[in-house]
Amino acid sequence: MDRILVTGGAGFIGSNFVHHVVANTDAHVTVLDKLTYAATQESLDGLPADRVELVVGDIAEPEVVEPLVAGVDAVVHYAAESHNDNSLEDPGPFIRTNIVGSFTLLEAARKHDKRFHHVSTDEVYGDLELDDPKRFTEDTPYNPSSPYSASKAGSDHLVRAWVRSFGVRATISNCSNNYGPWQHIEKFIPRQITEVIDGRRPRVYGDGLNVRDWIHTEDHSSAVLAILERGQIGETYLIGADGEKNNLEVVQAILRHFGRSADDIEFVRDRAGHDRRYAIESGKLRHQLDWQPQYQDFDAGLQATIDWYVANEAWWRPHKDAVEASYAAKGQ
Repeated sequence: MDRILVTGGAGFIGSNFVHHVVANTDAHVTVLDKLTYAATQESLDGLPADRVELVVGDIAEPEVVEPLVAGVDAVVHYAAESHNDNSLEDPGPFIRTNIVGSFTLLEAARKHDKRFHHVSTDEVYGDLELDDPKRFTEDTPYNPSSPYSASKAGSDHLVRAWVRSFGVRATISNCSNNYGPWQHIEKFIPRQITEVIDGRRPRVYGDGLNVRDWIHTEDHSSAVLAILERGQIGETYLIGADGEKNNLEVVQAILRHFGRSADDIEFVRDRAGHDRRYAIESGKLRHQLDWQPQYQDFDAGLQATIDWYVANEAWWRPHKDAVEASYAAKGQ
């Protein structure tokens, strides 16, 4: 795979994957990104111009997608509208990007017989009870609970149908919650980090006991590359790093890294439709593709993430006031 198209490659998870590919392969990467509010050209800074090119465009437009797909060996599809709260306020962009955009890419991959990897989320499975020992597996039934997760479930089903009906050479991965550099500060971990940097109390939704299975984005990137290179066509792989933490534990860890009291927290109104617990069983990926996460210690990954936001205030500072105003309007 000498040439790879990465959709959404200027966003948080996609840009980290582009950096990973450049550092670990000789491939040339074309990034296709609409450059919405959640993406930034700066996330690609420092990458060699002879190996990475950025094309600004919409994955739902065939005239943009098809020539790019025709010119590569593989497509890695990260592009998505992904903020749950935004999907509750206006589901339309989620349907267009996550479903119509995925369809457009699949049709191009079908026409030109290209390897296709679809990056999805564990939110398609719904949620688990806090006292339930089970984790999501590749066989867990789909049970999405928001327009965002429903749109991602729809795109997953499209990929499987295009594999079975048309022989598209595709794989799927469903990943747990990512954290790391370049994540928009509307998201939970960077929002709390930047609140503490600004001397305010971090905010916790509801009782703070909602559990997420956290994975550093570098580990997500290495897993996706392993699937792209060694994954079996038509298979789904769950990506996780055994990082189950409830929101209260995450915020207390952030406070501890800054030398602040663990109870220096503001509890705010819970999010609408807030899923209770996600948990990933990633044994298939680990055993079949010999993958292991680098950041098995959540505290080490969190410290690296905090260090990045402290060092890159110029990147997130221009967006901070608007993000906080949006949350304040919702009582969060």
